[in-house]
This record gives sequence, structure tokens and C-alpha cells, in this order.
Amino acid sequence: MGRILVVEDEAHLAEGLVFNLEAEGHEVEAVGDGAAAAERLAGPESGFDLVVLDVMLPGLSGFEIARRTRASGNYVPILMLTAKDDAADVVRGIEEGADDYLTKPFKLDELLARSRALLRRRRWDGSGEDDGVPSEVRFGQVVVRFDRFEIETPEATHTLTPREAGLLRALVEREGEAVPRGELLESVWGLRPDTQTRVVDSFVVRLRRYVEEDPAKPKHIVSVRGHGYRFER
Repeated sequence: MGRILVVEDEAHLAEGLVFNLEAEGHEVEAVGDGAAAAERLAGPESGFDLVVLDVMLPGLSGFEIARRTRASGNYVPILMLTAKDDAADVVRGIEEGADDYLTKPFKLDELLARSRALLRRRRWDGSGEDDGVPSEVRFGQVVVRFDRFEIETPEATHTLTPREAGLLRALVEREGEAVPRGELLESVWGLRPDTQTRVVDSFVVRLRRYVEEDPAKPKHIVSVRGHGYRFER
């Protein structure tokens, strides 16, 4: 179970989310405006395991909260709630740092299922090693433990979000191959391969901070100009 922050200005919806998430055994806190959410999420150690974040909020928008949260070094998983099924809103949310999204109105069981998936740290898609990627991968000075969503470096152990782990796993699975950005968008984020977004590149920048001795001169996650990325052990 985990600590969850619900950021929602519609009181009846926030109360319902808190009630149902607490019924699943989680510790839940709710705030109703952007400024309060930004304050609670400032810095890399806010103490939350998941944020359920509405886009439309008084003061700061959900997009701005996500952006500030990531800029502060906090990579807590974010489930963003959008008011309409607008591809531009979805893409913007992901680019600002959201790990998953739901469109209002949503079904409660789907939100709970998405929350469980984002909170999961012991398994990856229930797949174990069936896809050819072991739960633990070592390269350079790094140990990646996909079953625990962790990267261990000489300096520290970092927790990966599900999308970070998914991207790294997709690259490791095809070690030595140049994987197109479109394939990564589709397999990791569920977006159309032709979606115009830099989200893959942004997440690669985040992963390089963990796995590369010199992120400006990457040796493990290598850019393939005009195509995508290649993983080299």
C-alpha cells in the first residue's frame, strides 16, 4: 500500500477518490488547488508514492504542477485527469511528466486499476523473464532491478516510475538495435507512433542521468539520428 496525494478541486469527486483509495488500504491526502499541491510536492522527497492530479485547478494547472514537480527532482508517479479526450492535452500532460492519464468522466474501477499499476514496484507487467529481459540487468557501474523499479548507481539507489522502467526495458529487450521513437511511443506510452511529441527524448534525458557516467557523452543509451535510440551494454 502507499501514500497518495489527490489533487482535485471538485469536492465531491475528491471525497469519493479519497474514500475508495483508503478502502484499498492506502493513506490518502487531498488538496484542492494548485499552489497547495505544488508546495506538498516540492523537492525530491515529498513522501508520496502516487499523485492523482486533475488538469483544471484554481491557481496553477495540473500541467504546471507536473512540470514543477519534475523540475524539483521529484519523480513520483503521476496519474493525470483530463477533462476531455483531447490528444493535445494528453501529449502535453505526458511531456510535462505525467506517467498515465484518464479522461473525465472515468470509471472508478479503471482509476483504481491504473493506480495499482503505478504503485506496483514488485513486478513488471506480470511478465517476469518471459520476454527475455531478466529482472536484474548490470552494465557499466549500474544495476537495474526491474522487479523493484530501481536503479542502483555508485552514488545512490533511484526509484523508477513505470514509464521510465518501461522505456529502459524496451531498449534493453532489443539490445544493440536502433529502436524507432514511434515504436517506443506506442509500446511504452500507448500513443500513436506518429504523435508529434518529444516525450521519448525527455525520458531518455532522465534515464541518462542515472545510467551514464557523463550524460552529455552517453555510452549506454545512444541516439540514432533521425530514428530513435539504441541500448549498448
